[in-house]
Amino acid sequence: MEEDKTHPFIQDLYSLANDRAALAALRRGLGLPPGAAPQMFPYIESLLPSQRSQKLENACYLIASLFALHPAPGGKGNMGDHYRQADPEVKSKDALERRFIVLLAAHSEDLPDYLRQAVSFIKSKDVPVDWTQLFWDVLNWDDEDRRVQKWWARAFWGRPAKEETPS
Repeated sequence: MEEDKTHPFIQDLYSLANDRAALAALRRGLGLPPGAAPQMFPYIESLLPSQRSQKLENACYLIASLFALHPAPGGKGNMGDHYRQADPEVKSKDALERRFIVLLAAHSEDLPDYLRQAVSFIKSKDVPVDWTQLFWDVLNWDDEDRRVQKWWARAFWGRPAKEETPS
């Protein structure tokens, strides 16, 4: 049996997935700086630890607003996987690649806008998002080695894993 690795903050967001008022309040944060939409406070502040970094707080506000845009459960992998799933036959490869490269090149200050566009695109293709993974990726976006961006690129452009066949 696989252990559930959903982050507690994401589990709390999933508990709001059927609450239309909560999702509407969380969506108010889309396109705004973290914490700029007071409608989010009743839902987010109770979920955050009292001792927290600004980076964690910003990530929670961002992920909560994005989650409210597309709360579908069942996402697996990172955004590279999601983009690949959005167009598995790569019918519009050039446009999809351009969109994805812009996302990979985003500076952390611009990341909320690019992720909002990415989640809207993913939603339009009925691909669920792995919210726990995206939460960790947002927290690590500024790593010097750009490991998140490389991991997303590998998932999008890399060779798909081959199915192992028993010998």
